[in-house]
Amino acid sequence: MRIATWIIICLAAAANAKADHTEAETTSTPESAAPESATERGYRLLTTKAYLPPDFDQEVFDELWRTWEEPLRSQAERATPAERRAMAFSRYGLTDAPGRHDGVALQYVDNGQGGWVMNCLACHGGKVAGRVIPGAPNTLYALQTLTDDVRVTKLRLKKPLSHMDLGGAAMPLGTTIGTTNAVMFGVVLLTYRDADLNVHQDRLPPKLVHHDHDAPAWWNIKKKQYLYADGGLPKSHRALMQFLLLPKNGPEKFRQWEQDYQDILAWIESLEAPKYPFEIDRPLAARGEAVFVSTCSRCHGTYGAEGSYPEVNVPIEEVGTDRARLDAIDASWRESYSATWLGHYGQKPVKREVPGYVAPPLDGVWASAPYLHNGSVPTLWHLLHPARRPKVWTRTEDGYDQQRVGLETLELDRVPAEARTPAQRRHYFDTRRFGKSAGGHLFPDELSEDEKQAVLEYLKTL
Repeated sequence: MRIATWIIICLAAAANAKADHTEAETTSTPESAAPESATERGYRLLTTKAYLPPDFDQEVFDELWRTWEEPLRSQAERATPAERRAMAFSRYGLTDAPGRHDGVALQYVDNGQGGWVMNCLACHGGKVAGRVIPGAPNTLYALQTLTDDVRVTKLRLKKPLSHMDLGGAAMPLGTTIGTTNAVMFGVVLLTYRDADLNVHQDRLPPKLVHHDHDAPAWWNIKKKQYLYADGGLPKSHRALMQFLLLPKNGPEKFRQWEQDYQDILAWIESLEAPKYPFEIDRPLAARGEAVFVSTCSRCHGTYGAEGSYPEVNVPIEEVGTDRARLDAIDASWRESYSATWLGHYGQKPVKREVPGYVAPPLDGVWASAPYLHNGSVPTLWHLLHPARRPKVWTRTEDGYDQQRVGLETLELDRVPAEARTPAQRRHYFDTRRFGKSAGGHLFPDELSEDEKQAVLEYLKTL
């Protein structure tokens, strides 16, 4: 059986499992004299409404520690429940939800029956220097590790498996923490839908080029007209809904939820980039701005009150970064997407041919490490010094490198032998693996060392 066919059959079976029968929505409007704005409603819906079946329940989450490798498992056994919860949040890249007190992580929604339902903040709600920022890339999310541990725990507890448990056994979810194979999730899910989003499980499986991708910062979405690293799809609230395409969600659900996602997009576009919280050498930054405008702004735009963003797609031969993402999606898939309800039946035309990757806006760039579309470069200093980028690196959970501006890392020549389990190896980013190259974007080599330091200081101010 072809793997994608097996995936969709698993998804359908899981969607009909007993654990998934009840759809709970905790969407009551807070008691208040003032009506909600669209942005307020969007955030509330994103963090309280279950659009998917639950991935696991509270009992499973509380038992995950029993799957952990030693000595972590013994440490968890001796810990209090609160300490064990904190250990689980650390292992899987989860955070508390600001202003929410249901015990469920920001990245999930409580379905009202103890079920944890993944939301968009799983990838787009992270920590930067220990601070939780909804809309920031979740660079600690360990989706594959979490799914593997959940599957083992459910089998031990004799609980039914979900769509994530089965799909994660059939295709990779992410080979390092903080990156996921999300692009291929979308390819698989859309393949088995017609233009009106009716399900057709008898279709042939798609070609899949598995690769990891780094989630972009959501506060820059408002500047874009097109989405994703290749800039191939026009921005639309419907584009945000493609990951809801489980068989359980029929076409009527998408029409019913469309206003929800208009409000969710409104919230996303209301986000502002976080301000750099540490000291800035303003005179040096001013010199860096002049260098940036003369050398970098053609692609990345200008900033401040009169700033503008050109949304330039840089040909792959020019930018030279890892091309796995570019090769993974061909023109025919974009055309298929465009013809569906998600693509507004072609009324919002896709870019059929894309030459390379879109140079992103750099607002809040200090808070969006690691860099490049695959998350292969840990700091802005490394981005500005192509020859010094590490082959293998691992990062701390809450540390921040103020000198190099980005993740606090340990650089290595290879993944250490003591990283024996898959969960342990996922903490090491190996740039020699497929789709994970840190090469390319050599433009900073044109700058002197003094100019690079000035630009680095300027980037803190954006």
